Amino acid sequence: MTRRFFVSVALASAQTAPRPVESFDEHGPLIIERKREGKPRAGQVVAAIQPHSDDIPIFAAGTFFKLMDEGATGYLIRVTNDDMAGPGWYAETVSTNERDEYAVAKVFGVKKNYDLNYNNHTMDNIARSELRGRFIFLFRLLKVNTVISYDPWGHYEENPDHYVTAACVEAACWMAGGSKDYPEHFDAGLKPHGVREKYYFSRFQQRVNRVVDTTPWVEKKIDVNAENKAQGPAGENGARLRARLAREGKKLPLLGDNDTTANRNYIREFVMAQDRETGRKYGLEYAEQFHYIGPEPNRVQEHIQRHAVPR
Repeated sequence: MTRRFFVSVALASAQTAPRPVESFDEHGPLIIERKREGKPRAGQVVAAIQPHSDDIPIFAAGTFFKLMDEGATGYLIRVTNDDMAGPGWYAETVSTNERDEYAVAKVFGVKKNYDLNYNNHTMDNIARSELRGRFIFLFRLLKVNTVISYDPWGHYEENPDHYVTAACVEAACWMAGGSKDYPEHFDAGLKPHGVREKYYFSRFQQRVNRVVDTTPWVEKKIDVNAENKAQGPAGENGARLRARLAREGKKLPLLGDNDTTANRNYIREFVMAQDRETGRKYGLEYAEQFHYIGPEPNRVQEHIQRHAVPR
């Protein structure tokens, strides 16, 4: 946007009623994305990037399953070692979260998972250029087409691990497609490869223009959330609640008569409440919502297809 255009818009806005945000939105109208038959994403690569082992399972597991079921090859990238998340001393916490991360990756069925091993809650003190460079390397190495991660423009995010990861992912998606940054990558046989499709989620307010119907993957999402035993709202919290109520001489029918049922029903009722609420808004049973950024249209190629004639 040029300075002259910006000033003219500002002056016009001061003299007229405010225009809706959508009038300036480059990321398109809200779209409901549903299950597609066949393998329309065959040959594509999707990377789900999370600061902690429970982020993708909570906010985007259904969508990750959907994209892989459509034929994409999946990779899971965890940025921190989760040393502040879970019971016990640091070494115990790190090892239990590592176990959870590998269990989560197995349930997802990804080709490989990567742990970048930064310390929890201190990512606002790292060199962002370093993390960005690691993402660029992975995007080029794996030839990533699509990323799922935190929204770099999400509001009210207080966790530095979340907003630093988000900012570095967004910058890396763009820079990975250039031919000047990190030329040593090209000497190693890699090629420029920008990421053109992004599903960004947020814990709080964000611009939502993509809602994914995740109803067909509800049971799988419960499976993957059940593996986060060291931290998060899922894991074995159902069994713990069932045991606590038993000590108090109480019983909650929702939790059933064994720990497995307790854990799964607890996740379904409480952890997935947001998915039900989102789905209800759009006439779906379960849904996840995103700030979606897709490939920009190639206007030159579109013009050629419409108007080119034989010589």
